[in-house]
Amino acid sequence: MYEQLKLDNQLCFRLYTAARLIAGAYGPYFETLGITYPQYLVLMVLWENDRQPVNDIAKRLHLETNTVTPLLQRMERLGLVTRVKGEVDTRQRFVCLTEKGKAMEEKAKEIPLRLGEEVIKYVSEDELKATIPALDKLIEGLKHTEK
Repeated sequence: MYEQLKLDNQLCFRLYTAARLIAGAYGPYFETLGITYPQYLVLMVLWENDRQPVNDIAKRLHLETNTVTPLLQRMERLGLVTRVKGEVDTRQRFVCLTEKGKAMEEKAKEIPLRLGEEVIKYVSEDELKATIPALDKLIEGLKHTEK
């Protein structure tokens, strides 16, 4: 057996498992809000800065626009966002929060705190914060390997 093929030696397996478990931990919170994890991510981007081009949202989430567009369409049907044509370039679409989307920020503000309380039972807040720069570097490096 090759050492590099052992599951216990795989960083990617740990990242995949952590991402899956974190998304699952968020699930009950999102059910009460009637949204999905990807929709929550879009909302967070818009809560930081409302009225953004679709391309900017996609870049911020490290996704392609053809992945983000159907997501935004579903969010529009839920009444969370509206998409409007650009004034200069009418081909460009801007995404804006509706009143319902803005109000959801108040409902969602406790989610990171509650999840954080669960996570710090297993890893300290300092250890958790220390992983963020390393993961950012990893993500940046991996973006260059996409084909």
